[in-house]
Amino acid sequence: MQAIGYNGKELVNFEKDLPAPSKRDLLVEIKAISVNPIDIKVKKTIEAGVKEPVVLGFDACGVVVDVGNDVSIFNVGDEVFYSGDLSRDGSNTTHQLVDERIVGIKPASMTYSEATALPLTSVTAWESLFHRLNITAKDKDKTLLLIGAAGGVGSIAIQLAKKIVGLKIIATASRSQSKEWCMKMGADIVIPHENLAFQFKDNKLKSPNYILCMGNPEDYFEDMADVISPQGSICLLANSSRHLDINILKPKSLTLVWEMMSTRAIFQTLDMIKQHEILNELSSMVDEGKIIGTATKTLSPINVENIKKAHSLIEKGDMIGKLVISN
Repeated sequence: MQAIGYNGKELVNFEKDLPAPSKRDLLVEIKAISVNPIDIKVKKTIEAGVKEPVVLGFDACGVVVDVGNDVSIFNVGDEVFYSGDLSRDGSNTTHQLVDERIVGIKPASMTYSEATALPLTSVTAWESLFHRLNITAKDKDKTLLLIGAAGGVGSIAIQLAKKIVGLKIIATASRSQSKEWCMKMGADIVIPHENLAFQFKDNKLKSPNYILCMGNPEDYFEDMADVISPQGSICLLANSSRHLDINILKPKSLTLVWEMMSTRAIFQTLDMIKQHEILNELSSMVDEGKIIGTATKTLSPINVENIKKAHSLIEKGDMIGKLVISN
């Protein structure tokens, strides 16, 4: 099979043996992929001299062509979407092995390209809101602050928080296009990223009960502690480049949590199948018109040139929504 990998210096096309699925694995023929900031972060950790190029890529959408002996959820011919496993080969290949417990049925109303934009950001947003921050239906009168909301995770988090719970959503965005996008997704108020404490005071905004930060934590940590309500909760996604002073969270008795989408797959947790359930629920919501797609740019076909182009666009840091590559 054909694969695209990174050898520590550049992205290259190379041949790999077609793997045979075992246990709960599916063998999926890839029809479309999506590129995420984490692709670039992982690429930067790969040093020159690796024995075989590392296959990057998370989001994928395709067709099941073979199944392992213990597979019980899917059948050959099923159209699926998923975000893979950080500890295994990625989706930048013609065929990929993936555990069925982190795979969902593709929304019937979407093309492969449209569907592949959703898995990583949707699972991350869902887990952040409902598994880490523990937001439930009883919190519908509360307020959520989303920092860096025009990207992939923010685009889905706005929709989930509004459609499932009915939270009041304050989003941050820096450009006019980003602001318009956040409003389209369902944000109630959009403010600039900078000087959040001033923004809240100047706009007479109610302190948020929850904060989901998609940006670098060190850029917003003091402001988050300042604006959040007492006994509120903060969820972080990105690594901090410096040590954070968690003591500033003590006066308000704040909760700080992390979300990493790959945790369940890497550690084979007992509740690993929840990601399958999340994706299936999301698929149903899409088909019912409750969630809209977030793909804003499409390249074709899946090849080295277009993956390089996608990485360059992501590295600029001004993407709105998601970038996908299809066959």
